[in-house]
Amino acid sequence: MLIQPFDALQNVSSPQVLGFEVDSINSVQFSNHTGYSHWKGQVLTADELHVLYEGIKLNNVHHYDYVLTGYTRDTSFLEMVVDIIQELKRANPNLVYVCDPVLGDHGSMYVPQNLHPVYKNKVVPVADIITPNQFEAELLTGKNISTEKDAVEVMDLLHKMGPDTVVITSSDLPSRLGDRFLVSLGSQRTLMPDGTKSTQRVRMEIPKVDAVFVGTGDLFAAMLLAWTHHYPNDLKTACEKTFSVMHHVIQRTISYAHELAGPGRRPSPPQLELRMVQSKADIEDPAIVMEATVLTL
Repeated sequence: MLIQPFDALQNVSSPQVLGFEVDSINSVQFSNHTGYSHWKGQVLTADELHVLYEGIKLNNVHHYDYVLTGYTRDTSFLEMVVDIIQELKRANPNLVYVCDPVLGDHGSMYVPQNLHPVYKNKVVPVADIITPNQFEAELLTGKNISTEKDAVEVMDLLHKMGPDTVVITSSDLPSRLGDRFLVSLGSQRTLMPDGTKSTQRVRMEIPKVDAVFVGTGDLFAAMLLAWTHHYPNDLKTACEKTFSVMHHVIQRTISYAHELAGPGRRPSPPQLELRMVQSKADIEDPAIVMEATVLTL
């Protein structure tokens, strides 16, 4: 099940390409994504979400292996999501909940402040995989990230809150490859046969792109869901697959956008729409161009 904005269509199409049957619920129904100057449409309320879920239950088709959620602006809606997740997990204790805790970036929030405690106290504790950026990870744990060691400690704090897999999708940490790269870090706790837990931590250096894309966070979360399904105890490979998909899609998009815009002109939002259909082969079987380093801290 995907509970996402209507404009996050890549969340639906990309897992389907990889063989997942997807039930999608639109948390908003907009004419276009909000990267444009104007948009029109409706926002799904908590009551409306409940009605949709009740309809699914009445037909006895509410048996899910994964749930993925992203952007929302309403606390009651988010709390309804938590109620649904808890009910689905009672029916299937092996259900994996993937949460992109969309709160903000670069030091500022772009959702209402009152969502923060709901994510921290209710959503993250029931999540199995989370994909915050640095700002969101800091906000959820109350700890700043200035070094790689700080980032590892923040991921450990997030593990203690609930999720066994944490990927900090972007950070301000200095890259070993220079200022044209950003750093992403991940951590995965795995239950061993003897009952103990083993932790794998990885670091990736990601090339920066001078453009603003809408939907990359949605695509990332969907791809991480898919590749952790295929590699459930191998975060290194799952991240390499996920980030390589992202690289191929973004490079194809930016090349096309510059071609449309013409020399010396910045591409417009329509020109920067992610080239999802054209990237089908890369989504299905990405050439690995992003390699992860296993941390030994």
